[in-house]
Amino acid sequence: MTERQFPRGNADEQELLLSWLGYLRTAVTRKASGVDDDRARWTPEGRLICLLGIVTHLTAVEWRWIDGGICGRPVSRSEDEFSPANPTPIAEALQRYRDRATRTDAVVRDRPLSAPCALEPGTDLRWVLLHLINETARHAGHADAVRELLDGLTGE
Repeated sequence: MTERQFPRGNADEQELLLSWLGYLRTAVTRKASGVDDDRARWTPEGRLICLLGIVTHLTAVEWRWIDGGICGRPVSRSEDEFSPANPTPIAEALQRYRDRATRTDAVVRDRPLSAPCALEPGTDLRWVLLHLINETARHAGHADAVRELLDGLTGE
């Protein structure tokens, strides 16, 4: 994910939604970058989710909703994604997130926003994108708070 500017209006709804999702992904990656693996697992007094957990969770969320909900592939959910037990380096987790973003964007651009979602009957790709934007925005704010408590880094 490259540095993104604040999204501008766009008559192409699909691209507008992807630009917002991309902008928020960049906020998350910016907050999770530049920390070592131990600090990526830090939480304040055992509260919140560590930066590594946020990145791992958001990667899994996109996988579930896009591969499972839109592409109809089998998916699963695990609470372990919030606090990964394996020694995954933060750099590797961030690369997985970037790779997932590329795959998500490709699937979205290959389907109409009205494509049905198998995980949430009665909904479609548009709803999934809005859900991903909401989920990513919530965790971008969460990453902001964790990073500020961790080392004082603030700002976008």
